[in-house]
Amino acid sequence: MKQVRLFLILVLSTFHLGFAQQPEAPKPEKTSGIFYKFSLATSLTINGDYTIGNDEEETFFESSALFVNNTVGYQFDKRTSIGLNFEYNWHSKQGLHFFPAYLSLQHNVIAKDTNLFIRGGYGTLLGMGKSFEKGNMYKLGIGFQGDIDDKNNSILIGLDFTRKRFGYKTLEGLSSVTIFLEFMLF
Repeated sequence: MKQVRLFLILVLSTFHLGFAQQPEAPKPEKTSGIFYKFSLATSLTINGDYTIGNDEEETFFESSALFVNNTVGYQFDKRTSIGLNFEYNWHSKQGLHFFPAYLSLQHNVIAKDTNLFIRGGYGTLLGMGKSFEKGNMYKLGIGFQGDIDDKNNSILIGLDFTRKRFGYKTLEGLSSVTIFLEFMLF
């Protein structure tokens, strides 16, 4: 019986030592791979009816468009990434709906703890139904990217200029400047 107890104590202590915490080696920084990005953006316009000291709770800036974007992409290194974007745009003042699908390229001009980046994109406006306009679009932007945790996830904030061509023979156009907030999972 003593031999069985001694054997169990030996096995359990070996088992315990095998799973004791070892100091973790620092993980190498991930610089390339697949990422997912979710973005919200809005176009701001100046409220023409705003007066200083008004009691009607009007604001100086009004939102005139809403953009919701999903991106799946690949980051090549610390500086350059490419993405496939699917976006919903609603321009409330004009009553227009768009569903752009486009490729984007982002380059970090300054790649440090907080990155300064420029980006551009070009694609098509998909006709998802009668209320969605068909055509093409391009986008240019600038912004900042900062890490939010140890897993290389980050938050991006900046400005985008978007130009859409749509309508009969894409003769109509709509330009907008938006402020965006994005969450990137890497």
